[in-house]
Amino acid sequence: MNAKLKDIFLGPLNSNNPVVVQVLGICSALAVTVELKPALVMGLSVTIIVALANVIISLIRNTIPNSVRIIVQLVVVAAVVTVVSEVLKAFAYDVSVQLSVYIGLIITNCILMGRLEAFAMSNKPWDSFLDGLGNGFGYAWILIVVAFFRELLGSGKLLGFQVIPESFYQAGYINNGLMMMPSMALILVACIIWVHRSIKKDLQDK
Repeated sequence: MNAKLKDIFLGPLNSNNPVVVQVLGICSALAVTVELKPALVMGLSVTIIVALANVIISLIRNTIPNSVRIIVQLVVVAAVVTVVSEVLKAFAYDVSVQLSVYIGLIITNCILMGRLEAFAMSNKPWDSFLDGLGNGFGYAWILIVVAFFRELLGSGKLLGFQVIPESFYQAGYINNGLMMMPSMALILVACIIWVHRSIKKDLQDK
């Protein structure tokens, strides 16, 4: 993989992360990170959808009239989201119920529409695929980190399994109910942004 392709794939994981740098996709970070399992599924779903939609749009970009390009992008995204949603209902129904309308709302995800318009419409399919994977993974790892702390500190569990020993509760430990509230997800995302920008000095003036 040459330097250009590495930058396309690795950039969104760190220096150009869609959540902590571009501040996109925040709404779903608030909604699906109470538990780790739905956050993992949501992150994987967005990654698959962005990658596939990017490839499809890239393949047909030269045949799309400029006046209807947004409509075409929405139709492609809606089709891919529908397929992913049906697969989840067939193989992970409980998680699909937990995610509720948020899978369908991927259609309007700013990250997704942004990559189609800014990248896939002007780049080759392989480059677009890597861009989709990079941005999907960049989005997913933020959700996973937030969900890890919310589930662990909010309910003492991870992936539904009890992690904090019963002896801790008997000694007086109490789960932090604040972690189960959407506002805490926003605070955790803000902390991640703070740490990220403390490390990446070049982003501090952006």
